[in-house]
Amino acid sequence: MHAIANDFRAENLALKTLLDPLTDARFDEPTLFKAWTINDILRHLHFWNRAAYLQVHDEAELERLLGRVFSLTDPGGMRTLEREMFGGLRGQALLEEWSGFSEQLAASFAEIDPKTRLKWAGPAMSARSSLTARQMETWAHGQAAFDALGVTRINTDRIRNIVQLGVNTFAWTFRVNSLPLPEARPYLSLTAPSGEAWSWGDPDPQNMIEGTAEAFCQVVTQVRNVADVDLKTAGETAAVWMAKAQCFAGPPETPPAPGQRRPAG
Repeated sequence: MHAIANDFRAENLALKTLLDPLTDARFDEPTLFKAWTINDILRHLHFWNRAAYLQVHDEAELERLLGRVFSLTDPGGMRTLEREMFGGLRGQALLEEWSGFSEQLAASFAEIDPKTRLKWAGPAMSARSSLTARQMETWAHGQAAFDALGVTRINTDRIRNIVQLGVNTFAWTFRVNSLPLPEARPYLSLTAPSGEAWSWGDPDPQNMIEGTAEAFCQVVTQVRNVADVDLKTAGETAAVWMAKAQCFAGPPETPPAPGQRRPAG
């Protein structure tokens, strides 16, 4: 788990480095992700990092926390709960709190067996999957901050973890959208940030996806529409998957419309 923990640490550091120079006022500026502010993003990440920590250290408290989440009926209730949880923390103080706890979470997961089964809001998951999901959430929600600030993110090959999560949730995308599961998963051919070639499955020119790993991650995390990224698809299964891809839990979400999520400037 040390490698995944270090990837999670690096993802957090990349976001913290972006936000370190900001004044507190800038944390209140809306992003293109549902008009969430950077404060909203950090509270959300911090809330679910704390939940992940409880997976390892206090299942009873995790169940109480999830009970509060499941009892929410107001569409904006989750943001309210996250604000209440952290007593109005905002700006640089929130950034430091989130960053410090992220390191605590990474250290905690680094020492456990990656196959350990952990309770969660949905089905139990492995420790490896849980921390990979935290990296994915940091990367995905962080994209909104990079976009809002007009900064181009420089990715590294640690996003392979997010690609793998996207591959692993192929069937989930179809199930959550009440679609029949295709018999054959598309062949995936991606170029890593380093230039290395990554692939999943057996080559099939009639059923495939090719492009950059960054673009694939952007689509499966729903931070970009497939029409706005460097991905090519062949075959109906590949096209449907990329149109509806969702590598995170919860009800079906609609990806951003073409052109909706673009960097500022």
